[in-house]
Amino acid sequence: MKKIEAIVRKTHFEDVKQALFEADINWFSYSEVKAIGQDREDRIYRGVMYSTDVISRIEITIVCRDQFVEPAIQAIMASARTGEVGDGRIFVSDVIDTWSIRTGEHGDTVLRDKK
Repeated sequence: MKKIEAIVRKTHFEDVKQALFEADINWFSYSEVKAIGQDREDRIYRGVMYSTDVISRIEITIVCRDQFVEPAIQAIMASARTGEVGDGRIFVSDVIDTWSIRTGEHGDTVLRDKK
């Protein structure tokens, strides 16, 4: 099992969500996060100066079987990429075990496939 954490632009979240559904990734969590990016300059928007070093993003967390990792990554990359600085990052790590609080079962059987 793997854990995929993706940080994407808020404006692309709906596109990423739809792409994940189309890739049969039917369960994930997400939250709003703030990050410090590489672009550190002051910009003026409607007469107000603001700093671009702290940016709001959406973090998506997916725990899946190994065979779903590549389709999930490709879905995120295709739907979140603009080609500009700040498109985000994807992190993949191993998951040792998982438990169902309701049933008490553990292992990858806890992860239900859509079928």
